[in-house]
Amino acid sequence: MTEAAGALVATPATEQQARPWTCPFCALLCDRFGVTTDTDGSFALVGSRCPRAMRSLGQFSACTEPASATIDGAPVSLDAALDAAARILARARQPLFAGLATDLAGARALFRLGSACHAIFDHAHGETMLPGLRALQDRGVIQTTLAEIRSRADLLVCLGTLPSLRYPEFFRRIAPAVDTATRDVVFVGVDVDPALGGENASRVDLQNDWFETLAILNALARKRRLVTKAPALAALVERLLAARYAVLVWEAAALPGTQIALLVESINDLLRTLNRSTRAGGLALAGNDGALSFNQALTWMSGLPLRTGLHASGQDHEPHRYSSQRLLSDGATDALLWISAFGAELKPPPTQVPTVLLGHPALSSAGKDSVFIPVSAPGIGSAGHLTRIDGVVVVPLTALFADSTPTVASIATHLLDRVKALRS
Repeated sequence: MTEAAGALVATPATEQQARPWTCPFCALLCDRFGVTTDTDGSFALVGSRCPRAMRSLGQFSACTEPASATIDGAPVSLDAALDAAARILARARQPLFAGLATDLAGARALFRLGSACHAIFDHAHGETMLPGLRALQDRGVIQTTLAEIRSRADLLVCLGTLPSLRYPEFFRRIAPAVDTATRDVVFVGVDVDPALGGENASRVDLQNDWFETLAILNALARKRRLVTKAPALAALVERLLAARYAVLVWEAAALPGTQIALLVESINDLLRTLNRSTRAGGLALAGNDGALSFNQALTWMSGLPLRTGLHASGQDHEPHRYSSQRLLSDGATDALLWISAFGAELKPPPTQVPTVLLGHPALSSAGKDSVFIPVSAPGIGSAGHLTRIDGVVVVPLTALFADSTPTVASIATHLLDRVKALRS
């Protein structure tokens, strides 16, 4: 990018080298990509054909004029939008802060704003985060990391998930290190992931359903006798027990039914059993759109995870009652603050309550009692930090161009000042 007459001008892709870039569009946070900028300001991905990254990059342009804030669909100044948004939050007795697609700085600022407003927090992916959180709260989990999988795992078992559907670079990120022995990959209850070629991949069918399949795996791992014959599952258990380092990969969004937390408990029971005689770890595929980052920030600052309310009487964690869908459908909230800083794909749910939207210009709403404020996307127009999918690394994000749009953290801070002034 160069500066001419006070405006940002994109350097042609043919005249520049690809800039190193960390992709913020899924929780893998791939940091080996490059990006070039064409004369029209569009971004092109270099070093990968990841469909998720390419699709998300297509929502942004370095040459787009800054979007205007709106009130009920009419363009207004940023100050006017901030004043209107503050009035909505200050009047609310039980606001809901949802979506929550932002970086760590945005999460921390929203926590302070939510404390002043006595808000409830629920991420757009809260439902898929919940089973893992419940397992962690109840009995703990055995979690591995991307580096451990890459350097140690000789057997990878994908339980009901095709990782490349939501995490296209997954198998590239965990490709065995050069000095690592050959790795086998087994898919249980699904076909072999099309992103994984080679002769070392196989599949195992379910035994009726997931509850029975996991129960059999656990029983076999504990050397218990079974009346039911399940030779394929028995062979899989033998491979798990013989492996030097086995990894179970699961994804709440891909598991069926309404009792997913019980399935996750069974997966963790199997990991505990395996670790009595060998080494094994689990990896939950979750945390996109800043969900893992927001959950960690909220836990650091409040001691409680997502679906927590910061009430005047104290903090309250209600994993089922505080789901966004339930609160809105039951009329249990009187204001919605929706944040979607990474693009326009996370749209707010339909609601009649007064709404404040912080996000991509395409989210601008013309609905009654709505305020829209555009915000910068971390890793695109502003720097930031996100927590990686395995939860052990906070990854810095660098901007692709100089964005004049304010960040979520900046907007939340301004709203906090205004809400305090209105309530004083």
